[in-house]
Amino acid sequence: MRFRRYLNSGGLLLLTLLSCDKPPVNLTPIRIGWQVTWATQGQIAQTMKHTNVLTKNGLEGTLVGVSYGAPLNEAALAGNVDVIFTADQPAAALLARGANWVIIGRLMFNRVATYVPPESSIRTLADLRGKRIAMPFGAAAQRVALKAIADAGLDPTKDITSINLDITEQAGIVQRGTPSSWGDVDALVGFDPTVAILELNKSARMLHIGLVTSVIVMSRDFITAHPDAPVSFLMSFKEAVLYYATHTDQANEWFLKASQLVFDDSVLSLAASVEPNVRAKTIRGVNLTLTEELITGMQEAADFIFDNGLVKRRVQVADHIDQSFLEKANGRLAESEYNPKTVQVKEQHE
Repeated sequence: MRFRRYLNSGGLLLLTLLSCDKPPVNLTPIRIGWQVTWATQGQIAQTMKHTNVLTKNGLEGTLVGVSYGAPLNEAALAGNVDVIFTADQPAAALLARGANWVIIGRLMFNRVATYVPPESSIRTLADLRGKRIAMPFGAAAQRVALKAIADAGLDPTKDITSINLDITEQAGIVQRGTPSSWGDVDALVGFDPTVAILELNKSARMLHIGLVTSVIVMSRDFITAHPDAPVSFLMSFKEAVLYYATHTDQANEWFLKASQLVFDDSVLSLAASVEPNVRAKTIRGVNLTLTEELITGMQEAADFIFDNGLVKRRVQVADHIDQSFLEKANGRLAESEYNPKTVQVKEQHE
């Protein structure tokens, strides 16, 4: 009887140890490629850095920051990151270059826009004929802008001059310009929060605003080496999104500090307004699923960059999407009552 009582108490002790929220001893390192000035993935990335969402799911994360999608692809091709946060067009471009990567879930929706000085004589997209437009080549904003220009009756390859310009350089052009002119550049193309900043402070007038689907993309080689990592990462990601949604001011502050951007929360609120997950109240309310409609839109992005000679191979996006990891992550989070209080802010040693 004493032996049986010992086993029972030992079993309870073991169950207690297994059910505690302490992170596993052996953590899997994962390098996360994110875009330093891009809301709202910036808040999610910084939440992953400043809280225990990764370690509690068995991962040790390192953030690798870049300015936008094209250099992030180069980091992926060089093997410098294991998972990236990127828009549909850069993701398709990465896959078109033969990269051994897979899309594992939806990242967010984000705004992209084409804009001119507030007092510019350019009133519509059709007025861009013969004009010089600066944009970050390889970013989804480029595709949306060129498509909108084509829909306005112009030939983007003949009727305008496209100039490659990093998103981080746009503020300088606007600041050096006047309300009616940005010097040698007639219009700019960009994405939030840059768009939101210029829109709210009336430094630019929007000619067109579009919506882009952004995705989480992971290295297949990394998955082969760490088969459970994509599930663990998606669980961590969902927890980070919920924390951001319920601690928005704190996550915004982390992002602003990391990006070194200076503006108030109204900018971030405008940028995040198109993403439903920022209004989530429970873990089940965080939806990372790519629907058939969204996949169709992503295929249009892949077709666009091939048809316009931006890549040499047409990609069938659906062949590079695996949502089974997300299904498993959703299942694990639903197995028991999720407690958001298990997400804690880490002590920072910086």
